[in-house]
Amino acid sequence: MKIKVCGMKYEGNVADVAALSPDFMGFIFYPKSKRFVGLDFERQHIQNLSPAIKKVAVFVNAFVNEVVEFSRIYGISTVQLHGDETPETCRAIKEEGFTVIKAFGVSEDFNFDILKAYEDVVDFFLFDTKTVDYGGSGQTFSWDILKNYQLNKPFFLSGGLDADNLEKVKEISHPQLYAVDLNSKFETEPAIKNIELLEKAFKNIREQDGKQ
Repeated sequence: MKIKVCGMKYEGNVADVAALSPDFMGFIFYPKSKRFVGLDFERQHIQNLSPAIKKVAVFVNAFVNEVVEFSRIYGISTVQLHGDETPETCRAIKEEGFTVIKAFGVSEDFNFDILKAYEDVVDFFLFDTKTVDYGGSGQTFSWDILKNYQLNKPFFLSGGLDADNLEKVKEISHPQLYAVDLNSKFETEPAIKNIELLEKAFKNIREQDGKQ
């Protein structure tokens, strides 16, 4: 199972997380987020990272040209759309050469049929807990509902993942579960990750992978 650490911002913390070799590292370009990278975020914070770590630029309801321009400025080729973006928006960004992750807030009455319109225009889905705001709530949703997801498109699991419930994540047998997204439950404060907690989580997940 792949590991994504999202909501990175500070140079030293970025380097410390990078030393753990996550598969993906997410940077939030949404000004209303507590984890917004800010206007003075230096490109080298991202460009100095190992090519083995896929960098992800996270946007919420941004214009296509903004997504493309900012992602290219920072040398990021994977984009996560975490708002109410349409299939047409996803297609336009994908046609610009980006890998596209489309996030959806999931509740117990979520209709997975709406994903069919996105299946051919995204590379991954990401399932987060549905809240009034966009992401970073620290809340989980009932993972039993994932059995209703029947498309052949891999997905990231997000929403309140922590050191304790990662044990239960490993029990999810869905064939399209591709990665876990670690964020707020592994922080000492917004955008500052607890390296000790992450180290334990990485070891836990990777040990399980080694047994499979």
